[in-house]
Amino acid sequence: MKRLLPLLTAALLGACAPVQQAVDPAARPSPADYGPHTFPMEWWYVSAYLPSEALALHWAQFRVRDTRLPVPLMISHVAVTDLKSGSLSFLEQPAGGGEASFPPLRLSQQGWTFQQQGTSSTAPFELKAGPLDLTLTPLKGPVIHPPGYSGGPEVGALYYQSVTRLALSGTVNGRPVQGQAWLDHQWGNQIPGQTALWDWFSVHLEGGDDLMVYRVRRPDGEVAQLIGSVVDPSGQVRAVTGLRATPGETWISPAGHTYALGWHLQADDFDLTVRALRQEQELRSRSTRIDYWEGPIEVQGTWAGQPARGTGMMELVGGPQRSSGAAALQMERGRVKGI
Repeated sequence: MKRLLPLLTAALLGACAPVQQAVDPAARPSPADYGPHTFPMEWWYVSAYLPSEALALHWAQFRVRDTRLPVPLMISHVAVTDLKSGSLSFLEQPAGGGEASFPPLRLSQQGWTFQQQGTSSTAPFELKAGPLDLTLTPLKGPVIHPPGYSGGPEVGALYYQSVTRLALSGTVNGRPVQGQAWLDHQWGNQIPGQTALWDWFSVHLEGGDDLMVYRVRRPDGEVAQLIGSVVDPSGQVRAVTGLRATPGETWISPAGHTYALGWHLQADDFDLTVRALRQEQELRSRSTRIDYWEGPIEVQGTWAGQPARGTGMMELVGGPQRSSGAAALQMERGRVKGI
């Protein structure tokens, strides 16, 4: 194991061996393709802001492939924000072995599981991870966001599939909850926090439309791509035209990253302001050594010329950790099968 630790660290930090496979911009995957792939980077992600519960949460399962390692590495994150108490909890499963199979989709790492209860693309999912014990039932079918991927040649690219609205029920820390959630699945050759940073927004509008905005940045901060899509109440997806995303008020985290917590999102058919509900949402991952802000948002403005309101989640990737002490990988809990 010791002789492979430098390779493991390199894989997690983006200094991978030559990319095994690149995203083809002309090839769109199937919207129902929930399963694992052979690309260097892949993740599945569930997020939810539950206004009636004053809770927000997200779970992420990362799968990293490197030609110098015998098996893919799995890393898991769970975060829960309690807006009533003003608390944020963050748990991780460090890099190690795990299971990823399809169909139906089943992901497992050290007792945390995410699995679909059937082979239909709209079959419910069950998520059991740390404080989360949830059932997620798609209210719309899966989509591929136009143009089919995020990023591009200069920052790497990721195919991008979502179920933008799911009914959520179950428990968080043993407390019964219900609401609506969002599911993402991305895979490709982009390395988070290394080849690319981003600002990402998922919004459930009161009228039944779902909005996704993705602002991909180069490591120097310059915008490499700005895309958006709308999934209408019937589940049809379309690209946003005339999109602009303007950052507003900022917050400097204790780790030294500057995050824009207020935004103005404009397009041909909407004009929305975004407000973060809590500042101190930075997560300092020991398993990936990447800092990112993740938290609930409220949105208001106009949509198709009419007043509009919505709620959702925002993710802002700050970049690699700057303190080597705080960023030390916790390897003693993770084991890689086959090493």
